[in-house]
Amino acid sequence: MDDLASLEARSLAAIAAAGDEGALEQARLDALGKKGAVSAALATLGKMAPDERRAAGAAINAVKDRVTEALAARKGELKSAALSARLARETIDVTLPVRPSPAEAGRVHPIAQVTDEIVSIFADMGFSVAEGPDVETDDYNFTKLNFPVGHPAREMQDTFFFAPDAKGERKLLRTHTSPVQVRTMLAKKPPIRVICPGRVYRSDWDETHTPMFHQVEGLVVDSSANLGNLKWTLEEFLKAFFETPKVGLRFRPSFFPFTEPSVEVDVQCRRSGGEIRFGEGDDWLEILGSGMVHPNVLRNCGIDPDVHQGFAFGMGIDRLAMLKYGAPDLRDFFEADVRWLRHFGFRALDVPGGE
Repeated sequence: MDDLASLEARSLAAIAAAGDEGALEQARLDALGKKGAVSAALATLGKMAPDERRAAGAAINAVKDRVTEALAARKGELKSAALSARLARETIDVTLPVRPSPAEAGRVHPIAQVTDEIVSIFADMGFSVAEGPDVETDDYNFTKLNFPVGHPAREMQDTFFFAPDAKGERKLLRTHTSPVQVRTMLAKKPPIRVICPGRVYRSDWDETHTPMFHQVEGLVVDSSANLGNLKWTLEEFLKAFFETPKVGLRFRPSFFPFTEPSVEVDVQCRRSGGEIRFGEGDDWLEILGSGMVHPNVLRNCGIDPDVHQGFAFGMGIDRLAMLKYGAPDLRDFFEADVRWLRHFGFRALDVPGGE
């Protein structure tokens, strides 16, 4: 019995000293495995007399039960300690600010936002949106728009031309969205009322010019369109866009090959403290070009100028964004600076033209 008591003491001590599940499994094998101490004690019962076997068997099984219980208890302790360690290791500090979701952190570029604002305003005025390709033919970009041969806009220093194709034709990156007006007039019969937003390309680069920028043009063709209609359209647009109850416009004679008469439009404003405020003051700011569609352009697009007439206007979306939201340098719009976009950008669910 002294050996049995010593065996139990050694087994229980090994179980208590086990620091992980691997050590505990080794203690179990040493006690209860096929070659373990308790199993070896049970193997001796077969050589004993019946009376001695009953007494020894009861004592050995009692040791086995206590060792089994000790194993189960220690296993529970190790699992609890492992869980506590994991919880401590993987804890979350709920006092830290929650990371914003992608929809909350992302920003809509001001050009995209202003384009949506412009489309929304003109949609309320009954205009639809027309689009066309960035790569255009000389015919659509210049000839049908009444640009004469030798006009400076046809030169390499102003326009990005591609190499001649197999037919000797040189396509180009459109210099304005006016080719979309041509495509619209060729495809539709009057009355026509469209705006044409999109990218345009010219060889220029400074704080107010970039080689790729955004433009929106408007076109109205019907039997009675006139300069009065043009003035009202522009007034209503500018009041809505700059969120002012009134706006003063000044029309100055100008020249564009595709309109006759042609006028540049100044908007009344007040410059002070580095800001421009529209609808007040005694200053004027040039903001767009416009005019009555030239009869040659109508004729080139299959529309009889003796029956129909129209007006057109064009303005830079980037310049409008600068004026409304106070961005000082046009080049910043294209630098892909995330800090700038966080400052000037809009949240994904902002309503165009809303607060």
